[in-house]
Amino acid sequence: MAALVQGSYLLTKSFAISKLALRGGARLRLGTPCRGSGKLRNYTAAAGASELPTHFTLPSGDKIPSVALGVWQAPPNQVGDAVTAALKAGYRHIDGAWAYRNEDEVGKALKASGVPRDQVWLTSKLWNSFHAPEDVEPALDESLKALGVDYLDLYLIHWPIALKKGTNNEVDEALTANPYPTWQKLEELVDKGKVRNIGVSNFNIPRLRNLTANPLKYKPAINQVELSYWNPQPDLVKWAKENGLLLEAYSPLGSSDLVRETFNVPEVKEISRALSITPAQAIISWHVQRGTVVLPKSVTPSRVEENFHVRKLPDELFNKLEKAAQAHEPRRVVNPSKRYNLGYDIFDDDGGVIVPDEDDAGERSGTGSWRTGV
Repeated sequence: MAALVQGSYLLTKSFAISKLALRGGARLRLGTPCRGSGKLRNYTAAAGASELPTHFTLPSGDKIPSVALGVWQAPPNQVGDAVTAALKAGYRHIDGAWAYRNEDEVGKALKASGVPRDQVWLTSKLWNSFHAPEDVEPALDESLKALGVDYLDLYLIHWPIALKKGTNNEVDEALTANPYPTWQKLEELVDKGKVRNIGVSNFNIPRLRNLTANPLKYKPAINQVELSYWNPQPDLVKWAKENGLLLEAYSPLGSSDLVRETFNVPEVKEISRALSITPAQAIISWHVQRGTVVLPKSVTPSRVEENFHVRKLPDELFNKLEKAAQAHEPRRVVNPSKRYNLGYDIFDDDGGVIVPDEDDAGERSGTGSWRTGV
């Protein structure tokens, strides 16, 4: 799909990727074509087009797997089993963070798996309390130690909110308004070899422009944001492609409160029936086909494996789902603006209805309960 090949990163087609480039990962498998009934069209392997990209290429030349296991909100003592199941299913991308409080379990599972370190893409994130330049490297070192590795494939600024040292919610207005000093320390970590790629998370377009207006040695390679059928953010998706920035989609199925609604969307159900894939596979496939890395989460082995088996949607069905996603008012689930008493919406450039941010509290404190089925 020509629209996906934009910006400075390239979509890497699975039929052109060598074993080395796959870094030990499996191809994204096609769903079994449906025989069809009624007005539903038969989408065979020939008519349904080729496979989705298994990787996207970053400006550094590194290839990031397009489907990852997210470990946000995974309950203690279940994270390791989820990582083990994911690696057995073919995942080679684990998305974590210091704030998730489970990096030690992830590291133990990775070591026990026997999968070589250089075949697994590991992501962590710099928490709000450590934006002061002198705190950045110690925070990274803590994550590296917990994971049992000596480098990360990707390190992100978790939120565009800096907190004052020693506080839980007192905002450092200067570093929040200008994250460049924090970014410069991340660049140093790349030069030291502790991090291969750096990026941001939860940045809107004005904040991205603000950061990239500085004389950067390394531009952000990734922006991890909430993307779902309910919050598709088409303007951000378009801007990112035009500016060579790859997006990653968290809460891709719409969070625990919205996942049932997602699976009952008529266009999702139509894709599921037409291609003989599950509603979750239909949504995850849509995300990758939009040109974004997708981060589904589960601790149920069967669902972990299910989420990995996605396929390219026929253009007619993809466009129908994309149109439906943009036809309703956006509904954002994770928004800490009120919790930090910012006095403004941190996502104010792209709108969206602010719903209770139950997910945010759980993610940031590490005490939230796991939402099954996501």
